[in-house]
This record gives sequence, structure tokens and C-alpha cells, in this order.
Amino acid sequence: MQSLVIPMVDVQIDFDAGSRRDPAAQAGLASVTAMMVSKGLRAGMSANEPALDENALGEAWADLGASFGAHASTDRMSFSLRSLTYPDLLAQAVHLAARQLAQPSFPAEVWAREREAMQASLREANTRPATIASRAFNQAVYGAHPYGFEMTQESLSRIDVTQMAALYPQLIQACRAKVTVVGALDRAQTDKLVAQLLGGLVATPSAADAKACAALPAVPEVAALAQASEQRIAFDAAQAHVLVGQPGFKRDDSDFFALTVGNYILGGGGFVSRLTNEVREKRGLSYSVYSYFAPSMHAGAFTLGLQTRPDQADQALQVSRDVLAKFVAEGPTEAELQAAKSNLIGGFALRIDSNRKLLDNVANIAWNKLALDYLDTWTQQVEKVSLADIRAAFQRKLQPQAMATVVLGGAAAKMGSNENHDAAIDSPRAQAQSPAKP
Repeated sequence: MQSLVIPMVDVQIDFDAGSRRDPAAQAGLASVTAMMVSKGLRAGMSANEPALDENALGEAWADLGASFGAHASTDRMSFSLRSLTYPDLLAQAVHLAARQLAQPSFPAEVWAREREAMQASLREANTRPATIASRAFNQAVYGAHPYGFEMTQESLSRIDVTQMAALYPQLIQACRAKVTVVGALDRAQTDKLVAQLLGGLVATPSAADAKACAALPAVPEVAALAQASEQRIAFDAAQAHVLVGQPGFKRDDSDFFALTVGNYILGGGGFVSRLTNEVREKRGLSYSVYSYFAPSMHAGAFTLGLQTRPDQADQALQVSRDVLAKFVAEGPTEAELQAAKSNLIGGFALRIDSNRKLLDNVANIAWNKLALDYLDTWTQQVEKVSLADIRAAFQRKLQPQAMATVVLGGAAAKMGSNENHDAAIDSPRAQAQSPAKP
């Protein structure tokens, strides 16, 4: 019996062009540049390649039954192609994707429309407690590092299409691309596809032109927090938002598996986590409480978060801090460790059960320069983690006594007589107080 092969291919192309390279005054530049890639194409070199506006481009992809898109994260600008692999269809899809990658037109009139819509969306988002709390937390954790930059109405107003058109060819070059392909193609077909996709970009430098793809400027590392800080943000909401954290670790850190397993026990395992047991089950202080690491090219934040009734915010915060401090000092129990390993290993197949998930995982290997057998050995790496590994890793990475805390809402935040009130955060309903002394 022949095995069934789905005639489909997924491609991801990653460039070091994420928001960490945004100028502070134009925070959001990478994100909006990626969005504008789908808004039109310049005319090509031949009569068969006319300019396409956003409607014509969308119709062209619909006619092919394929898709191509772009988005920017903190580290990367990523382009994704999905197509059937029937020869005629794939050839057309690859050609159109290569044009979209190399010939975006960045139409000014479309950007004016999109910017207005985005600014309206930001005005609305600035009335949400979660947005205000998250912004304050990111600023407290990252300081002046680009990971803490926030796209605002003001930063959008300082972005125009000339900046997009200037940024794009500097960063989106063939020699900077990391390409991941998952699907029904052999190696020769894959090599041809990649060459066609990147063919219209600035080429990989030759020996005679070694500076054509010189190293990009270094981005500084995230600075460790020198001391604890606490912000109390007054906000009239049914739930208080509580966030606690600090810079965590980089994705290529050797402690990755110990921290992954440990955080599953601490707050990443949902209803089986220690935080849930102590904050929700034993005391009924919150429906949901969680913790997670966000490792990236730089030290992404460790975050502990919850929502609770405003009058319970201080109690929920104290219990969460106590749980975290005890976990860092003592680590998990043997029973917790074995349960976490069982859940993580048993759920591994769900991490790679689709083309999209497999693509994400393989792209992660390429981007973070992980071992090529990373997926093959993932479950063995989890199984190897010991109690001592977790305890040592958490003690190296986390300092519970020097974390940033943000509490939006809550009894203390509603005390209007506090003489340390600052000016209102970007919302008519919110007001921030001076950070408390540690």
C-alpha cells in the first residue's frame, strides 16, 4: 500500500530585520514594512510583469489557491509561502512570491489609509487595562533596549514609505536569508525553488564584492535589573492585572531544557502547575495564573502574571512571590519533575503534527543555530533534566528579590490621596504612581 503524500509545500524565509532594529523614534517600522509588502508590486523588467495594486495582487494569489505573507517579530522579518506542488501551479506561485519579495511598491496612499486605521486601533487599545499593564511591564523589564520599544500613535506618525523603501533593500538581501522548506519536494526541487525565490533580491556577495552583505550593527544585550521596582497603576476595572518579571535568557542558552521543564512545573503547566495550586486551588485568588520565559536573540522576559479581584491583588501578588522565591531556592519535588516530564514528552508529537508546526520548528533550528538533531533528541533532552539541573538553572537566571512588578487596579492603586502620583498614562482612565522602593 502506497503512503499518502500531500502535494503541498510550506516555505519560510527569515531575515534579521525585526523590531529590534527599529529606530526608537520610529518604533513599529519593521512591523508596518512587513505589512506593506502585500499592498502592491512594482512593474518588472518585462511586459509580462505589470505593476499590481493590492487588489490585483490578492486576486492573483486567490487564482493560484496559494498564499504569501510577511510579518515582523522582535528579531525577524519572516515571509511565508504555501502552495500546492503541482508543477504548473508551483512555478507560478514561486514566481509571484519572488516578485512580492523583491518588488514591493510601498504605495503612499495605501500607507496613509493603513496608518489612520492603525492609529485608531491604538487609541482603542490604550483604553484596555491589559495594554496599559503590558506596556508598563515591558518598559520596566527592558528599559531602553529595543525589546521594550512600543509602537504608538506618535511613532506611526513619524513613519513614511520612503523609510520603508530605504530599510527594505538594506536588510532583505539574499545573503541574509535563512530559508526553511517543508513539503513534497526533493532536494533538487527545493534548491531550484529557493534560488528562484531569492533571485530578485540583492545577491550573495562574491569574492570580489565581499562588503555587499557586511555584518549588521550589533544590538546591545538586555541589561539585568539592578533592583526591584513596583508600579501601581490606578484603573477602574473589574479585574486587577498583576505582572512580575525580569530579563530571562537567550534562546541558545544551555539551560534551555532545564528552564523549560522547570517552568512547566512552576507556572507553565496550566492547572497542574504549582502557581495554580497555591493561588487558585488553595486560596481562590485567581482563575488563571501563569509564568513563562520568552527566550530570543537577547534575553527575553520571564513573566509571572495573573488577574484577580482588585481587593485581592496584594494578597495574590504576595502568594505568587512566595511561590516563586521558594521554587528558585528549592526547586521542584521528584513527583512534580516526573509528572512534568511525562506531560512534555507525551505531548511532543503535537508540536510537529502539521506542516506549519514542523516548519516553525525547523526554522527555529536554523534561526537559533541549534543542533541539527534538535527535534530528534528533544524528548531525550527533557528526560535527562534532573532536580539539580532545574534548581541550578533557576538560581542562575532568576533573582526574585530584584524583579519588576506592575499592578494595574487593586486597592492600593485606588488611593487617590497618594502624593506620588505621576501624569496619566496614555489613557484618560489610567494614572501611574511612582515606582515603589524595593
